[in-house]
Amino acid sequence: MKKIVLISTVLLAFTACQVEGELTQDKVIKPIEATSVIKYSGDFSPTSGINVSGKAIIYLEGTLHRVKLENFDVSSGPDLKVYLSKSASPSEFVNLGNLTSATVYDIPQQVNVAAYSHVLIHCQQYNHLFAIAPLTAN
Repeated sequence: MKKIVLISTVLLAFTACQVEGELTQDKVIKPIEATSVIKYSGDFSPTSGINVSGKAIIYLEGTLHRVKLENFDVSSGPDLKVYLSKSASPSEFVNLGNLTSATVYDIPQQVNVAAYSHVLIHCQQYNHLFAIAPLTAN
């Protein structure tokens, strides 16, 4: 009986893993077009024990807003995500996806970009904020 419970628990653990949604899947995103307009930008600052450099720039390309991480470098960590946030903490945010070697992230059309004031780099697995870029209008 113990074996059946153990096997059932292990199988449940493997099959219950959350499938990544549309916003957290790694995507191949085309580069920013030369005709894009810079709407917001901000320099990244690190949290305690983290090294970061670079800036976040929000472009308007036609009707699509996109975030570009420019000259960006951050300490390595597990499960790092790029958030568009309403504050300097990850409380009200839009998850733009996994932090990867891609430096451009699409912002979903339904998001009111003007309501968001920060780009964050956040370790979702351990709920640890790595970097904060307060945005200013250009």
